[in-house]
Amino acid sequence: TACGHTSVYTGTVPAIHGITGNAWFDNELNRNVYCSEDKTVKTVGAAGNAGEMSPRNMLTTTICDELKLATNFRSKVIGIAIKDRGGILPAGHSADAAYWYDGRSGNWITSTYYMNELPNWVTNFNSKKHSNTFFEKGWNTLYPINSYVQSSKDENEYEAKLFGADQKGFPYDLKRFVDKNYSVISQTPYGNTLTLMMAKEAIANEGMGQDSIPDFLALSFSTPDYVGHAFGPNSIEVEDTYLRLDKELGELFDYLDKMVGKNQYISFLTADHGVAHIPGFSAEHKLPGGAVDDNKMAEELNKMLLAKYGKEKVVSGAYNYQITLNHGLFDTTDLDRDGVVKDIIRYVKKIKGVDRVFEIEELMEQPMAALVKERIGNGWHPKRSGDIQVIFAPGWIDGGPTGTTHGLWNPYDSHIPLVWYGWGIKPGKSNQEVYMTDIAPTLAALLRIQVPSGCIGKPILAVVE
Repeated sequence: TACGHTSVYTGTVPAIHGITGNAWFDNELNRNVYCSEDKTVKTVGAAGNAGEMSPRNMLTTTICDELKLATNFRSKVIGIAIKDRGGILPAGHSADAAYWYDGRSGNWITSTYYMNELPNWVTNFNSKKHSNTFFEKGWNTLYPINSYVQSSKDENEYEAKLFGADQKGFPYDLKRFVDKNYSVISQTPYGNTLTLMMAKEAIANEGMGQDSIPDFLALSFSTPDYVGHAFGPNSIEVEDTYLRLDKELGELFDYLDKMVGKNQYISFLTADHGVAHIPGFSAEHKLPGGAVDDNKMAEELNKMLLAKYGKEKVVSGAYNYQITLNHGLFDTTDLDRDGVVKDIIRYVKKIKGVDRVFEIEELMEQPMAALVKERIGNGWHPKRSGDIQVIFAPGWIDGGPTGTTHGLWNPYDSHIPLVWYGWGIKPGKSNQEVYMTDIAPTLAALLRIQVPSGCIGKPILAVVE
């Protein structure tokens, strides 16, 4: 999520913008780091540490920062998403605000990076506790369930039971979560509804798009990811989520037409990533795939290395399909690094579902498809990436028996939609291969401003010509 959002808005890759995962083991700080963590700021809008966030870990500007620079900071930029990283990273370093949803309080919150107290309109929005209203309604399909022909059957053992073991399919009773577990709203289509409501409030109350100076609303709908992880891309839950989101996007564009003016705004619709099929679904349909428990892999590696070398915690972690070594241990002892690396590679190679494993610094010497090599290189940052790269076979994920995830080079993870609409956009369609890093420079071309500071993408000619 963090890599994708950042790459879209910076026009560059993790090797340059530095956001190598939702989290990573930082080789300089010698600890795990969350992508948008910032212990120098405080939560605004609720108690707790959910607001101790900022974009400071991002090493480049975003297209939103460049718009700020181009207008001498007169443009208004606001990021909104249920996920903190989905609101913070796209909006950039100089944003007026970023808001995200706190599952503990049910409030939309921010941090002192942006402001010391919430605007009145956000406080008023929070006071209405819209999540409880949605919990009272419950979740049933928008249309008759037998019309959902793009989905598997409703109840499957390989789907997660988000709402309780007793709730195995539609309709889902959500009343049990009223005033108890506000975070559940993000795992239903109502998370999208809540995000849309917040976006409309921001547009109206912040006067976005009401003068000759362009503003930027960086809006991300987090719910499809939550639902997709739990139920898989072929579930009725996902199909229903998108059918509802389609109507809500129409509502958003109608609202923009009314508030800003038809053809007086540019929008792009894309995604931060795709997703793999749930391994259980793949097995059911005789498709290749499976799951590897990466946390268990790290534990077993440390047990094996302790038995052989007498040193504890030789492996610091297994993040983002990479194994990170305990660099401090090698610096302060006579532990044989080459021997440890060879032992790890020999061990991991034998794990079912692992396609390749190698020391990352030897990437260019590895015999593999050039495309795969390029994508791994694009994701590697020397201070924020691991030492040993693990590549799973197609269809294999890191996880357990239920749900699914994403994160590899494969088309199902990396192929995303891209739709442009609004001012200056001519009707058309193109099958030309473009990349998420091309979105920011395309916006820069349309706005006639500078591209972000680490941008490697190029304007999409079909859009700008």
